[in-house]
Amino acid sequence: MLNSNLNKSSLFHNPMQQYYFLFVLALIFTIFAVVVDMKKREVPNWLNFSLIAFALSYRAFYSLSTKDANFFITGLIGFASFFILAHVFYYSKIFAGGDAKLLMGFGIILPYSTLSELFFSGILFIFLLFLLGALYGLFYSIYIVIKNKNKFKKEFKKKLSKNKSLIILFVLLALLSLFPLNFSLWPPIPIFLVIIPFLYIYIKSLDICMIKLLPPEALQEGDWLEKDIKLKNKIIKKSVHGLSLQKIALLKKYKKKALIKEGIPFTPAFLLSLLTMGFFFLISKLSFEAFFPF
Repeated sequence: MLNSNLNKSSLFHNPMQQYYFLFVLALIFTIFAVVVDMKKREVPNWLNFSLIAFALSYRAFYSLSTKDANFFITGLIGFASFFILAHVFYYSKIFAGGDAKLLMGFGIILPYSTLSELFFSGILFIFLLFLLGALYGLFYSIYIVIKNKNKFKKEFKKKLSKNKSLIILFVLLALLSLFPLNFSLWPPIPIFLVIIPFLYIYIKSLDICMIKLLPPEALQEGDWLEKDIKLKNKIIKKSVHGLSLQKIALLKKYKKKALIKEGIPFTPAFLLSLLTMGFFFLISKLSFEAFFPF
């Protein structure tokens, strides 16, 4: 009877325990990434590569100790899947290089043991990442606007004047959505339609607050140029990869300043998404144990 109870306990309580270490590991590395990103506006390669190496090593060690290669193999597939996804986001200029590499690490630490679980946990994490990232980005953008209120106010008025036709178009669409034939539509739709052009103008006006003219000594590898820079015999073109150390050396040589577009540090969105997934995972586990206490 004791052995039977032990087997049941192992069956119901152990299957997900291998992910606790991965969660704590990701939490520690992500907190460090947030601190560095907020201070220096970059996530160093050693931090991201260390997370990837530790997470894969743990999966390999666990697979060896349990003589089950599935835990390690699915981890490799998760890494490969998020490696591709990270490159898509990077070349689409959605993520900077540090954020893309951090995403690769998260492909290893998510709780999955099958390809279907990888798919659904991956979709959930990406959904949370962009949802919470959008909310965080909105609040952070308000901070930027307050900090640069005069510059933003001037740009917003200019963009407002240039986009009057866009505003009128969406107001007309909002009015059309109120017609009796479309009365069954979700009530907030007209409000949402009116907000869209103003949100667009807000985002475009925000760009002016993110662009800074920096001396070459203040430039960092990976900084994004706002426009090409002409030197005596060559042109330094803006690129998705940002400035290289060689290009920065050239700018220092010619004492040329550069217009740099700063992004909003995105690592806090990773931390929020990780904590949210961890919270729901814990709640679901506690709920399961309440129904199956033995």
